[in-house]
Amino acid sequence: MNSKCFSGEVTLYNIFYEIFTVCTSIVAQDSNGTLYHARNLDFGLFMGWDPKNRTWVITELLRPAIVNLDFQRGGKTVFKSVNYAGYVGILTAISPGKFTLTMNERFTLDGGYIGIIDLILTGKGTWMGFLTRATMEKAQSFEEAKTMLTSTQMIAPAYFILAGNTSGQACVITRNREVNGTDTWWMKEAGGWYILETNYDHWSKPLFGVGIPGIFNVLSSRPVLNKLTTYTALMQVNQGHIETWLQYCPDPCFP
Repeated sequence: MNSKCFSGEVTLYNIFYEIFTVCTSIVAQDSNGTLYHARNLDFGLFMGWDPKNRTWVITELLRPAIVNLDFQRGGKTVFKSVNYAGYVGILTAISPGKFTLTMNERFTLDGGYIGIIDLILTGKGTWMGFLTRATMEKAQSFEEAKTMLTSTQMIAPAYFILAGNTSGQACVITRNREVNGTDTWWMKEAGGWYILETNYDHWSKPLFGVGIPGIFNVLSSRPVLNKLTTYTALMQVNQGHIETWLQYCPDPCFP
């Protein structure tokens, strides 16, 4: 195997967010104030459509690579995540008893390619997956996680969906590459008992029984579920619970 080619492929694999991905995330609370956090991760749009099987090529390749990981320090769990094998960043994770985190793609003209060029020229900026990895490793509370996610210059804009361990403690952080312009949208300002983020700003104009089954049903409904969806992850912070379902969308299904 050509090591240079392999290294390049591994590098690209680990910065794919800065290239392209789309997602849906939900945080909802039940009548007792218990928070549930769930997401669909969609990836592979415009990266090869298989007309015979009516599937996206990269999506089908990634689905078998999905793993649940338990990151430990000194024999104790620091956080758990849903990853694609070989990807060292974090897209979906739970710090048991403390907070849960997902991220969604944000599409702006000041996107990832510009950030990569800026990184080369100035050395400024942090890869999204490395920022979320550092947050999960270091933050000891919802507030600490929020501070890290709102105060670090990034290479690409993003949405961070963050939930804590008490009623109403959930927000969507809308990030530019730079720290300036960061917006924090709280659950109480959204639905009151839930907050949902896809891939558009919440101030732009553009729902279910709360609990694992109810939220799973939302994320398994078309067109939220589509040909790009590789997995659905569901988390409950107080119980330290995380579960992952490989998702398929049989025809008729939106590509």
